[in-house]
This record gives sequence, C-alpha cells and structure tokens, in this order.
Amino acid sequence: MLINALRGHCGELGIVAAQGAPKIADLIEVIEDPEDQRVPTLAREALGSLIDQLRMAQAQILGLEKKLMVWHRANEASRRLETIPGVGVITATALVATIGDASQFQSGRQLAAWLGLVPRQYSSGGKERLGRISKRGDGYIRRLLVHGARADLRWSRHRKQQRSLWQQSLLARRPTNVVLVAMANKTARVVWAMLSRGETFRTEAPVIS
Repeated sequence: MLINALRGHCGELGIVAAQGAPKIADLIEVIEDPEDQRVPTLAREALGSLIDQLRMAQAQILGLEKKLMVWHRANEASRRLETIPGVGVITATALVATIGDASQFQSGRQLAAWLGLVPRQYSSGGKERLGRISKRGDGYIRRLLVHGARADLRWSRHRKQQRSLWQQSLLARRPTNVVLVAMANKTARVVWAMLSRGETFRTEAPVIS
C-alpha cells in the first residue's frame, strides 16, 4: 500500500517508475534528490514520511523472515515439506504450524477438504455432480497452496519441463484456474502423507489416500 501511495503521488507529479517492487528504489532516489526540480520541497517532505514508513516496514519484515528461517531450519517436518514443488519456506512453516499432528486427519482427502480444496457435491437429474470448491477452512493456507501451484506451473512452462501426464490431461480439458486448484488439492494430500507417515518427497509422490 505504501508503494502504491508513492507511485500515485509521484504519478501526479509526472514521475513514473517501472513496474515491480524492486523499481521503487529508483523512485525513492528521485524523491530524495534535492537537486531534482520535479519534486517540490513540500511534496518531498510529505513523500519522505511515506519513505520512512516503508523502510520501517521493510526492516520489520526482514526481521520476521529471519525468525521464520531459524524456525524452519530447526523443524525437520518443515524442511521436508519445502522439497515439494510449489511449497516454499513460508508455505512449509505455515502448514506445519497450522496442521500440527496430521494423524488427526484420516486421509489426505480429509485434509484437503478441511482446507476447502475439495469440490462440493450436489445432485442433478439423479446424478452426483461436482461444483466449486467449498472454500471452508484456513483460507490463508489454501491461497498459499494455490499460489504455489501457479508458480510451479509457470516454472514448468518457462523451463519447458516435462509435465506429468496428469497435469497434461487436466490442462487439455480444464481451465487453468481449475487445474491450479486440483494441483493444490494434490499437494495437500502429499503433505498429509509426508506429515502423517514421516515420508520424504519423491518425484513419484507418496501414496495419497
């Protein structure tokens, strides 16, 4: 939000920075340059306050990231989960901290359902049909898994990596967003298998009940 505020105010002054959070440093350099006549003195003082808030927030985030990394490195289960494609340190630590004892779930499907990643079922014309995912449970974890699936899919496309037959089949039949949810669902099941059975990730994933 602070970055967007800086971009917005500078845009009103006719100063536009390239997209992307890293490029905000170029904008800050312009604002803090007293020789740059594009920024009036009063505006420079006001924007300086936003810059101070941004730097304070960045310092706090850096401190939290360091604490998170220390916790992650000390937690064997979290380190194992990080080996799953699409699961990074943040997702791994969040999963371990949120799920706790995975044996409380009878199966991987039950964990996926708890996270709201299983389609709702309804009857139509005497037939059972699948609807949208329930989105119940921990929305934060669900979003992390879906974002991780998106990153994994994008990475495989960029690297032209051989996708599994399962992924190829889904992509041929379903919209990308549906595929991402299916991938997140599968990841949740793999997570259950690894946490409940103490397994490590393999290219050929563990049995996911």
